[in-house]
Amino acid sequence: MLQRAVTAEVGRYAPSTTGPAHPGTLLAALLCWLDARSRGARLILRLEDLDPERCRPEYSRAMVEDLAWLGLEWDEVVEQHQARSDHEAALDRLAELGVLYPCSCSRAQIRATGGRSHDGGARYPGTCRERPLPSAGEGGWRSCGEALRVRLPSGVVRPADEGGLDLAQDPLACFGDPVVRRRDGALAYHLACVVDDHWSGVTRVVRGRDLASSTATQVVLQQLLDFRLPVYRHHLLLLEPAGGKLAKFHGSVGTPQLRAAYTPEQLCGLLAHAVGLRASPDPLRPESLLPDFAWPRIHPQDQVLHWTGHTLTLHP
Repeated sequence: MLQRAVTAEVGRYAPSTTGPAHPGTLLAALLCWLDARSRGARLILRLEDLDPERCRPEYSRAMVEDLAWLGLEWDEVVEQHQARSDHEAALDRLAELGVLYPCSCSRAQIRATGGRSHDGGARYPGTCRERPLPSAGEGGWRSCGEALRVRLPSGVVRPADEGGLDLAQDPLACFGDPVVRRRDGALAYHLACVVDDHWSGVTRVVRGRDLASSTATQVVLQQLLDFRLPVYRHHLLLLEPAGGKLAKFHGSVGTPQLRAAYTPEQLCGLLAHAVGLRASPDPLRPESLLPDFAWPRIHPQDQVLHWTGHTLTLHP
């Protein structure tokens, strides 16, 4: 029921719509775009907008406009919330497999009892793991007002990373069973990501190394749902001088300030220089990078950019 034939290479860029784009957003979009266009792959912009607390329509509109300003175009633009029926079909399938269960644990309870996960968060200790779903006659998972988790099998999975990053992990031991639907009814990241990739026919996932720790969990969900596994490549990050990722969460400079300080050609040239694609930050358009684009030319190490209040400067 959930299978779909894949006939050509398909890439996707999937930013969250929780605030303005920042330099890391723009770099990840540029690298994903270069990867797809250099391979002749179809490319989808997927606006990840399922978080009712943080995602806003104006952020989605701004994301599309900012990426177009940089010079990036897409074969299709989709909004994640529009795939609700696909998400619910996946929850139905997980319920049929007997691996879906309700969880009443609060974050505070998990922090107090679960220990640390590999990404620095709290590992879920399995407190509610043996609880059953409401029966089909009672409405099944749809009638459950609690969070829903998936019982993961134990054991190490070894996803391949095209760039050689070691993605081997036992997701159950490292993180515990993941939430796949939140208490407020919103589908959680891991399941939405794999379902959307599947139904869009995605064959290549190009994304930053900050998401590498989620890959093994997503692969296990793909295996449970009998989905085809895409090829993964995780690239470098742009960091702040203090070592944190250039991200919305850390208050990084956003595109309103960047667009006031740079032309799109200037910013594209700076990003290309920062990651090793050009020896100097001369202004250019994304398509100028295509003729000699190759992943071995990209720096393997994360790079540090500092926003002075007026410009971005690259730290040695």
